[in-house]
Amino acid sequence: VQLQASGGGLVQAGGSLRLSCAASGRSFSSYDMGWFRQAPGKERERVAVINASGRTTLVETSVQGRFTISRDNAKNTVDLQMNSLKPEDTAVYYCAAAERWIVSASNAKYWGQGTLVTVSS
Repeated sequence: VQLQASGGGLVQAGGSLRLSCAASGRSFSSYDMGWFRQAPGKERERVAVINASGRTTLVETSVQGRFTISRDNAKNTVDLQMNSLKPEDTAVYYCAAAERWIVSASNAKYWGQGTLVTVSS
């Protein structure tokens, strides 16, 4: 599956952005999906994951209550709604896919190209 992330940009602290990841291929609905981010000088970290059906989601503690992951299997998309953004959310955000639950970057099989989110203070 090929992934294309979009929606990044520059936003002020407290603002919102919605990232979207479009997937090609007819088997999108069989993949668990996730969003990761990587800030300069830091390791890539998991932000949120969603299972193939969309019924199960997990959002990391650092963004709980502010970020929401969702998917539309009819449109082959997975979105990350980001509210109340903070400067520490600044990073390149990547979408990822795998045939099973994405525990970490190491078990993600497919990656999008990344989209930059910059939050100014």
